[in-house]
This record gives sequence, C-alpha cells and structure tokens, in this order.
Amino acid sequence: MDAVFSNFDDYLKAFGLTIGLFVVSGIASLVWGTVLAVFRVGPVSILNKAAAVYVTLFRNTPLLMIFIFMAIAMPVLGYNFTFVEDVEIGGWNVSAFFVRSCIALTLYTSAFVCEAMRSGVNAVPLGQAEAGRAIGLTFGQSMTEIVLPQAARAVIPPMTSVLIALIKNTSVAAAFGMAEAVATMRALTNNNADQRIGIFLVFAIGYIVIVEVVSFASLAVERKVRVAR
Repeated sequence: MDAVFSNFDDYLKAFGLTIGLFVVSGIASLVWGTVLAVFRVGPVSILNKAAAVYVTLFRNTPLLMIFIFMAIAMPVLGYNFTFVEDVEIGGWNVSAFFVRSCIALTLYTSAFVCEAMRSGVNAVPLGQAEAGRAIGLTFGQSMTEIVLPQAARAVIPPMTSVLIALIKNTSVAAAFGMAEAVATMRALTNNNADQRIGIFLVFAIGYIVIVEVVSFASLAVERKVRVAR
C-alpha cells in the first residue's frame, strides 16, 4: 500500500476523473434516457420506432465497441472535439477524449435508463393520463406534470442499479489513455509488482466508497419522495 500512499495525489486525481466521467455521463444519460422513454410510450409512431431501434442497438452493443467507435471513427469523420481543450474546470483542462468518453458512456447507459423509465411509466395507472387529457392537457403536459413525476418514484431502485453499473463502466476509458482509477491502478501495479494486492484493495475500496455514496443518496431520495401507505 505504500505505493498508493506515496502517490496519493495521483490516486485522488484518478478517482476525481472517474467521478467526473460518472457525473457528466450520468446526468446526460438520465436526460436523454427519459426523452427516449417518452418517445417509446408516445403517440408518434416514427419516434416510437426510432427509440426502440436505438435501445436495441446500444443495449446489445458492447461498451468497448462504442468506445472504439468514438476514439477511432469519430476523428476520421471530423469530430475531434478539440475545442473543449480550452475549457478549464477547477484547474483541470477538459480533454477531447473526456468528451468522447462521456458521449460513449451516455449512448450506452441511456438505453438502460430508457427501459427503466419506461417500466415506471407503464406502472402508472392509465387513468392518470386519461384524467390529464380530460382536463385539456396535451400529451407533453400530461407526461411532465402527471406521469413522469409518479414514474420517477417507482424507478429509483432500478435507476440506482443503472448508475452503479455506470460507475464501473467508466473503467473502460482506461483502455484509451484516460488516467482514471483503473488506469492509475494498472500503472502503479506495473511499477510496484510486489504490492499488487495492497494496491488492488485500496482502489477497490475507492470504488466501494463511491458506490455506497450513490446507494445512500438513492435511499435518502427514495424515502423522501415515497408515498405514505
């Protein structure tokens, strides 16, 4: 473990990058996944089918393949995202591959968010939406003001599982040069072969802490918004 404690700044930076990937792609996945869920249950046939194809495509495509596409194919197509490298957040310059990593994680995770949210929408009694239409609300108003708030309560546990999976999926970025937790762990184990078990345990504890924070936050939100029975 001495290898970790003597390079503790790198350890913190690595998990800072992991958390950054998780927060940015998590927020984007929740927003885009919810939009896809609305498309899937909406009355517009072409949007319904397009969302279904999207979910089928990205849910069944390995995340590594999506990363490879973002790392190799996107620059060939002219999308380098180099304009973000002038952006500085907290003394840290945003890299183009950080953006590509977030996009890859969002494309993949939003498919699972969509299905979790759709299950929540389907759990809301049909009469709720019909009551909204009866008082003159449009489909969009019914979804945002009646259905989605109730669906969000029902999907907190499965959505938490999706976000926890996202935390662990950020490790795929290590294969493409992102100095997040797994990449830093690999570098330390390569330079300190005699301390591999200790290094692994310290980094495993870091992931456990992040997952537990998300789990406790989810539990707190669930308790706050649940309906009294």
